[in-house]
Amino acid sequence: MLSIALAGKPNAGKSTFYTAATMAEVDVANYPFTTIDANRGVSYARTDCPCLERDERCNADNCEDGKRYVPIELLDVAGLVPGAHEGKGLGNQFLDELTNADVIINVVDASGGTNEKGEPVDIGEHDPLEDIDFVEEEMDLWLADIVDRNWESVERKSRSPDFDIDDALADMLSGFGASPKQIATVLRELDYPEDPIQWEDDHREALARDIRQRTKPIVVAANKIDVAPAENVEKLLDLDKPVIPTTAEGELALRRAADNGLVEYDPGDETIEIGDDGSDAQREALEGLAETMADWDGTGVQAALNFAVYDLLDHLTAYPVEDASKWSDGSGNILPDAFLLPDGSTPVDLAYAVHSDIGDGYLHAVDAKSGRDVGEEYELEEGDVIKIVSTAS
Repeated sequence: MLSIALAGKPNAGKSTFYTAATMAEVDVANYPFTTIDANRGVSYARTDCPCLERDERCNADNCEDGKRYVPIELLDVAGLVPGAHEGKGLGNQFLDELTNADVIINVVDASGGTNEKGEPVDIGEHDPLEDIDFVEEEMDLWLADIVDRNWESVERKSRSPDFDIDDALADMLSGFGASPKQIATVLRELDYPEDPIQWEDDHREALARDIRQRTKPIVVAANKIDVAPAENVEKLLDLDKPVIPTTAEGELALRRAADNGLVEYDPGDETIEIGDDGSDAQREALEGLAETMADWDGTGVQAALNFAVYDLLDHLTAYPVEDASKWSDGSGNILPDAFLLPDGSTPVDLAYAVHSDIGDGYLHAVDAKSGRDVGEEYELEEGDVIKIVSTAS
């Protein structure tokens, strides 16, 4: 399961985002370090289900009338403060929590209602642009410090006649989620001395920054757009980096209203249909949310999750089935499973995602939409429905 981490200053709305995306109850308050231990829960990426191409919708648990929700792990990390990479505000502990994440959503208070330390101030008092590079810089410097502290081991290994710097760095950075392929790519693009003993601080920091960028890409969730000054949001959207306008509180209110039958809404919808039930105050609040959604094409919470999965991580959704004509499993369930795979994945990769035994016994695959056999080098596309033939099945 892909893992997405929420990071940012205290009081930026991370825990509200987490609750809205997972519907798991956590402590939420307007003071720093409400969250100490990371919260872990299940959220979903949303995509179009292939059942939309059929006469009837499928009966999958995670399909809502053709809106397919694919499970991902969501991690809510405690707020970071300036100097986190030096241990300030328990920063090293919180940064450690990010090592297993595949992608980071940097939740920024677009309203300017929290200062650089995450303390509440008047709306518009703080410039949210100052928070955009904050998480990225703290992570880069934190990893650079790790590289620096462990560099002596690389120097010792360099004295061996069969020394390979790719292997040495892979050993050092494996805990950060850096693959040998990623390390090799970074080294090809860096200008560095052949002898590790001659590396300077600048070389190690450049290595750390490139590794972080490849292993922990970041999308910014410009949160609290429902109360943010318009000029703040416009400045954030003008940046040369991915920024998704969001209202985590709005998403949470809609999720709860939908559970109570006050509104028709599925996560990621750009509009809502307000019911006849509820008080005048509830209807007024929902109408205000509908106006915000009209301005920004939704609450942005699902959009941020989708961007992290499908754009930053460049993944696709594939659906394994046993019956190619009915698109079902052995029990007749239509499109029961959906898997997120990296772009460029093949039917063999899908087979291994289902089960290692299925992958080991892979024979061939069938594109259920066309009914044609596809080769093991075929690159899967978003929404592919694939029958895998394996000795294990």
